[in-house]
Amino acid sequence: MSLLYIIDAYNTIHHITFSPIRKKIKDPQRALLEFIKNRRLGKNSQNKITVVFDGHPQVSAQNLEETDINVVFSREETADARIKRMVETSNNPKNIVVVSDDREIIFFVKSIGARSIGVEEFINPQVKPQRKKEDLIKPELNYSQISKINQELKALWLKK
Repeated sequence: MSLLYIIDAYNTIHHITFSPIRKKIKDPQRALLEFIKNRRLGKNSQNKITVVFDGHPQVSAQNLEETDINVVFSREETADARIKRMVETSNNPKNIVVVSDDREIIFFVKSIGARSIGVEEFINPQVKPQRKKEDLIKPELNYSQISKINQELKALWLKK
């Protein structure tokens, strides 16, 4: 079974574990792609890796295309929104692993049936993070239901 790793690029680049690696290469986007490529972080040659960056590609980033790494720029939406949409529209979310420390993304991904791992666990696979009690609880509502409830609460409580 091959997996699709979707990596929240700037969440990874700005993680403290990635900081020493980022300092070696001036371009942080290039540093992340080189790191993934050199370490073969997908673990298995059949696994696919998609790295999602916020915004539009800069001139220096236009040659970031890697043969075995899919590079996506979120353009007008945020990278978080693009990642959520990729997971939500997937035919088989059980084969997706999202790499991010963003709690909103982690919660969303789990509610859809995909998996998530933290940045440190992705960068250092031999280090297994301590699972928190709230991570073990499976949400009973999907993201759309949660969003609707939040909108209703905002309408009730944040009246001007």
